[in-house]
Amino acid sequence: MEEVTYEEARKHLAGLSDEELKTRFWALSEEIMEPMLEMGREYTSPSIERSVLLRMGFSSIEATEIVNRVLTHELMGKGAGHIVYRIAKEKNIEIREAGLKLSQGEYWDDVLNIFKGGN
Repeated sequence: MEEVTYEEARKHLAGLSDEELKTRFWALSEEIMEPMLEMGREYTSPSIERSVLLRMGFSSIEATEIVNRVLTHELMGKGAGHIVYRIAKEKNIEIREAGLKLSQGEYWDDVLNIFKGGN
């Protein structure tokens, strides 16, 4: 295997300004991260979503009920924690209150408007 020196490796970057290097760095970072973000969106599961809710301060029973309702509404890909957060923000209430209301069946019309209505 041929050894490549630093000077040889950076030749294609030598003519770029600091701003152009910064732009290239962020473009490459996004390119690297996109598959991981896509996996996070596509490969969640009820246990992962319950875990997120537990870390948000909900009990296991509360988290399970929220996740069950997320599943019922076919919104698993949106993330249970994200749904709770968005409702709390939308209603200007605490995250815990939003989650408890969702677990009791409240605010689901609002959730559907936010996540399926294109907002």
